[in-house]
Amino acid sequence: MEKRRLGKTDMEVSVLGFGGAEIGFENVSADKVKALLESALDAGLNVIDTAECYRESEELIGQTVSHRRADFYLFTKCGHPKGVEASANWSQESILQSIERSLQRLKTDYVDLVQLHSCSEAELRKGDAIAALQTAREKGHTRYIGYSGDTHAAHYAATCGAFDTLQTSINIADQEAIDVSLPIAREQNIGVIAKRPIANAAWRNGHKPIDSYHHEYWHRLTMLKYPFLNQLDSESIARSISIALRFTLSVPGVHTAIVGTGKPERWSENARLLQDGPLPETDFQAIRHRWEEVAPRTWIGQT
Repeated sequence: MEKRRLGKTDMEVSVLGFGGAEIGFENVSADKVKALLESALDAGLNVIDTAECYRESEELIGQTVSHRRADFYLFTKCGHPKGVEASANWSQESILQSIERSLQRLKTDYVDLVQLHSCSEAELRKGDAIAALQTAREKGHTRYIGYSGDTHAAHYAATCGAFDTLQTSINIADQEAIDVSLPIAREQNIGVIAKRPIANAAWRNGHKPIDSYHHEYWHRLTMLKYPFLNQLDSESIARSISIALRFTLSVPGVHTAIVGTGKPERWSENARLLQDGPLPETDFQAIRHRWEEVAPRTWIGQT
């Protein structure tokens, strides 16, 4: 498993990271989570990314792999203490309480990274949320602090000088960050974590996905008409997902891509997607050129 230095941190992160949303939202059993995470760690993955609002995700991670804490870097997010359906709370008191609760759930004394979760630019500019993360770092609850979000807020997070990392959407259907936030992140040596790196594979069933969360990418991909998405047999779908993931990991400045799954067998499949190595430069530039040719300014980063 290839590893890259995550910006100015001391973390050498695997290019594939595990995203903890699915295991929380899809009610995956503890036994399956244990099998999934143990096999991923054994294969060389060393990043686990979750959030306080991913339902039981933090608890499941704590229950199943806390005994292997030295084998991976642990990232979480804060700002939505009552779940994604409820209003966010960016007060210092709420954030610090949330981080302490996350540590209890994750069965650890510290996390490697705490990220503000889709905090608006206006809230970032107030400074209270950033100050809370800085306090958590001073207390030893986290080693590094970061921001997770997109578009204008991500741009501000990259420029303000407060954060060690930026987690933002980067994929074949979501390239705003490549032009807006990533050049600044590279200049500031900020670690970049790509979320939604395969665009939710929104094309794989050949029809508009049932889940509305995937609809925007489906719409964009029907307009982009990438030639490698044309065929829908199993071999072609696997190849197209490989191209999509390798595209994201070929973007200059990206250090790791967070892929979520609730299926133990999916991890080995994801690892095989990278066997062909980096995406050839001509293929990478063809995807970039098609985006620049088709994408309107309204196609901003999707949270």
